[in-house]
Amino acid sequence: MQRGFFVRALAKGLLLPLWLCVHAQTPNTTTPIKHVVVIFQENVSFDHYFATYPFALNNLGSEPTFTASPNTPSVNGLSGPLLTANQNAAPPFRLTRAQAVTCDQDHNYNDEQKAFNNGLMNKFVESVGVGSTTCDVGGYGTKIVMGYYDGNTVTALWNYAQNFSMSDNSYGTTFGPSTPGALNLVSGNTNGATQTAGSPTGNVSAGSVVGDPRPDASLDDCTIAGKAMITMSGKNVGDLLNAKGITWGWFQGGFKPSAVNAGVAVCGNHHVGLAGDDAVTTSADYIPHHEPFQYYKQTANPHHVPPTSVTAIGTTDQANHQYDTSDFFAALAAGNLPAVAYLKAPAYQDGHAGYSDPIDEQTFLVTTINAIMQSPFWSNTAIIINYDDSDGWYDHQIGPIVSQSNTDQDFLTGTGSCGNGAGALYQGRCGYGPRLPLLVISPYAKSNFVDHSVTDQSSILRFIEDNWGLGRLGNGSTDAIAGPLTNLFNFGAGGGTTKALILDPSSGNLPSGTTTTGGGSGGTATTTAVANPKNVTVNNFNYTLDGTASTSADGKPLTYAWTLGSGLPANISYANTATPVVQFVSHQGTYSFILTVTDSTGKTATDTATINYNGR
Repeated sequence: MQRGFFVRALAKGLLLPLWLCVHAQTPNTTTPIKHVVVIFQENVSFDHYFATYPFALNNLGSEPTFTASPNTPSVNGLSGPLLTANQNAAPPFRLTRAQAVTCDQDHNYNDEQKAFNNGLMNKFVESVGVGSTTCDVGGYGTKIVMGYYDGNTVTALWNYAQNFSMSDNSYGTTFGPSTPGALNLVSGNTNGATQTAGSPTGNVSAGSVVGDPRPDASLDDCTIAGKAMITMSGKNVGDLLNAKGITWGWFQGGFKPSAVNAGVAVCGNHHVGLAGDDAVTTSADYIPHHEPFQYYKQTANPHHVPPTSVTAIGTTDQANHQYDTSDFFAALAAGNLPAVAYLKAPAYQDGHAGYSDPIDEQTFLVTTINAIMQSPFWSNTAIIINYDDSDGWYDHQIGPIVSQSNTDQDFLTGTGSCGNGAGALYQGRCGYGPRLPLLVISPYAKSNFVDHSVTDQSSILRFIEDNWGLGRLGNGSTDAIAGPLTNLFNFGAGGGTTKALILDPSSGNLPSGTTTTGGGSGGTATTTAVANPKNVTVNNFNYTLDGTASTSADGKPLTYAWTLGSGLPANISYANTATPVVQFVSHQGTYSFILTVTDSTGKTATDTATINYNGR
């Protein structure tokens, strides 16, 4: 958008749409990418989701099918002796879509290293396999750790890989569970922890985070009492972005309080997925140790206060850049997408075995990506999908060990040993850890491309630093050695032309009757309204409706209009966005809300969301 356009418009007294004003203020970048959206999911190894890519079994009529394009590149997956003569205590095996809900595996820093067994990769069943009668989907017991899904279950991810870019050589920066992965994403450094409650054993080793200690209670009202707690020193990417005046935010499901008691936030919002109610299977929608910025005093939002307005999202105000996922969709609809946005799904949709699953995860991924693709920001946005850890799931490939360590928690090359850590700046950071999925979805992503360059979680940090000229964090951050993501993009001739891919959140394939140049089903595109939830029961007086799964025939942005369908009184805030908030006035009963979407040609479609309000 040229400056002269705005000068002429202002001279004529024209009121510009908000999204045009936002684009006019976009800071300079070193690439055409003006917005990075990082969708940081939970607990999946590369082989667990992509072992046989691009070949799906396609043998059950009850499962979505996936058929790859003839020119699809291969990945470093499972084939030959890795399937038929694997040296683990059980061979790898395919899990069906009906087996989406499984046990959570052991993904401790020390046990993952034991599973790697000096790089032989043959002790997964004994070291990290977990089986239980309450979650054993097929009588596999601890052998379940060798299971993998294909494109008949993780269909959307395979379609994104088919049409955009994927790495088959990207790793966790270190071994260990969620908190180290989250800290590495935003700082490239797990060192600097100060224990404030509980035992350091299995949580902190030599000042480095190796487990899942929660943020200190002074930094997060919704941290979990009775758990080990820490604070983190040093800087993170938020400090660098603030110093440059770049808008940014972390958006996490359940961050918005369900109640506030004497100024203290209560995070009780929860949902039911295939694995059950996440208030029962885990700590509700919001999981504190998945929120890395809450560990640092300078970037925490201890009381979970909301932004002062939708237009303030991404700037420094009372929310301090920490938000609920509903704030992301409100900002997107209002034309106020921050330059850098990190998204963490509510627990039941984050993909973590035990309380989530790949099908509920797919719903979150597709509805989010559809909304971005149908917004004005798609043309210069890069969506990066990555994972915090492997959950312990089998993966056959060891990565380079760039950070060695000798603590009582290290076992990669022997008891107390991850190589020779004598010269390491910090101990307790053995890595690279397990191989993880990494996908780039953007008009500038190479299409149907597999990158074999070595990258890790802090490669995302490096891309953000480089794109906005932020500099490095220093203090031993792995941003200094992280492999770049640039090979997943085409910033040269022909770049910026990879087409959007609007998928069905349920099947992970194209909506019935649509076509694409990549894999998928055929037919003619239609404009469809999808209003959620469907017949959910709630106790809170407010609730966020969701129309982000709606699709337009031409892939261009839709306009949204929500109206009250029932006779019971309710208020609708942001009724012209995809994710309005409704407030129930006083009456218990069943409420219906009608969504009408209009595409760029004027065609409309409607759907209805239904909520049963208990009125407690």
